[in-house]
Amino acid sequence: MTVKSGLIRCVALGGWLLAGQAFADCTPPAVTGQWDFSVCKDWPVDPPLTITAVSKFVADPVYAKGEKIGTYDLDLSVLSADDSTSLATWHQPSAFSTDAIEMQSVELDTARYKLTPTLRAFGVRAIFKGSSSVNPLNETVLSLYVKEGGKLRPVLNRLVVYRFSGEWDGNCAGDRGTTVRTIEMGKTSSHGFADLILKSVTTGLTGEGPPDTCEIKTTHYKPELTTLRYDGKSYVLPNDVQGL
Repeated sequence: MTVKSGLIRCVALGGWLLAGQAFADCTPPAVTGQWDFSVCKDWPVDPPLTITAVSKFVADPVYAKGEKIGTYDLDLSVLSADDSTSLATWHQPSAFSTDAIEMQSVELDTARYKLTPTLRAFGVRAIFKGSSSVNPLNETVLSLYVKEGGKLRPVLNRLVVYRFSGEWDGNCAGDRGTTVRTIEMGKTSSHGFADLILKSVTTGLTGEGPPDTCEIKTTHYKPELTTLRYDGKSYVLPNDVQGL
């Protein structure tokens, strides 16, 4: 290896380390409520951007009484990664509800959701967990947003990408199941946006007998493929894959 090539590699490595440092320095916006959520994440597009999401809890005026019962407003911003200048925003009041099924966290998803040759979406995942142990319901929903000029626009609304649910006695007897969904970009398109190929994989658990001799049967169901098509405003979701 020549000195020149070595220097080039060092510069490239240094740039990679600086990029990693920039990612590490991403600071979520400040929040004041004990049940508020705030996250940020670098978006590896060209030019690089940063996404922030703030979910502020709004207590139900009648039923909350100090409990986590109410709704969450959602504020999204896309910022310049260089100087944190705000480039596009989105505000949605009452974006999520929380009660017996409690919202646990919010995450940003920057997978390659390339909807057109020049338009890429990013995702917001909201994670919920039920309070019942014998009737469990844990769920993660995914929404996708695109940047259009100085505004953000939702194009996919609360797709259930993970669900664990069931009914059992807390010891052995009963049924539970887990469904995981993934998205791939389709080769076809609708109204100019790529069709989304949704793959659903479900695993069921059935328990029988007393706790000390419990027998668990696991069933792996055949994966299901569903095509989601854009109708000109958003992707149309079947009722059974859309979260509350």
